[in-house]
Amino acid sequence: MKQRGEKFAMLTAYDYPTARAAQVAGVHSLLVGDSMGMVVLGHSSTREIPLSALLLVAEAVRRGAPSPFLIGDMPFEAMASGDSAVLAAAHAFLTAGCDAVKIECEPHHAELIGKVSRAGIPAIAHLGLRPQAVTTSDGYRAQARDDAGLRELVAIARRMEQAGASMLLIEAVPPEAAEAVCRAVSILVVGCGAGPSCDGHVVVTHDMLGLGPAKPPKFVPVLADLNGAIESAMKRYVAAIAGGEYPGPQHSYSMRSITHGANR
Repeated sequence: MKQRGEKFAMLTAYDYPTARAAQVAGVHSLLVGDSMGMVVLGHSSTREIPLSALLLVAEAVRRGAPSPFLIGDMPFEAMASGDSAVLAAAHAFLTAGCDAVKIECEPHHAELIGKVSRAGIPAIAHLGLRPQAVTTSDGYRAQARDDAGLRELVAIARRMEQAGASMLLIEAVPPEAAEAVCRAVSILVVGCGAGPSCDGHVVVTHDMLGLGPAKPPKFVPVLADLNGAIESAMKRYVAAIAGGEYPGPQHSYSMRSITHGANR
């Protein structure tokens, strides 16, 4: 697709039915993201999600979507435990059905990217805003917004490509910074709030569908209002029970004919 100049679509997926819908819709790639910890499990940061939960979800997502390129998100749990833990987690993601792993990278993580790549596991370096590094609610801020920041982002991107990264994901940076990265590297660049120059784009599915209490980031196209639809349906259910409309005859099972012998 990159060679043909075609953009690809990526979404997060945290369950079988969402993955199945994404494949039917033609989504090219799915990310089993650590954002699940916040949007599904209600944690205050992405740091809380354990590897075991991501692996369980990855297996379900692969069952629902056999075709899309599937990416596992390296959790903070593994990153905090050292390179050996990251390598073990990367292998586990492949066993669960993933095609690649995404790692939130600081500059010194080029060596880690190299280790994962040399182990035969496609590694995606996540640059720009790195949610695992955010420890306060006001820490989600755009990155590389001046010349110095742009130059640093480009330098890190080149370093990750040289180390063996198969793809980059850059989050919350101005279009100018993303364009500079795209010009500087030959590998795929996925944008997450990074302007139109990237080869593909990813957003959190729950944000796009209007599902959940949090206000989506400004770069997310909100294409549905599932919060409203779900709340409306639940209110109708509560009202139907209160009014005696549910369960009705159409919701009940009929008795089979009872023979005289059965009565004895």
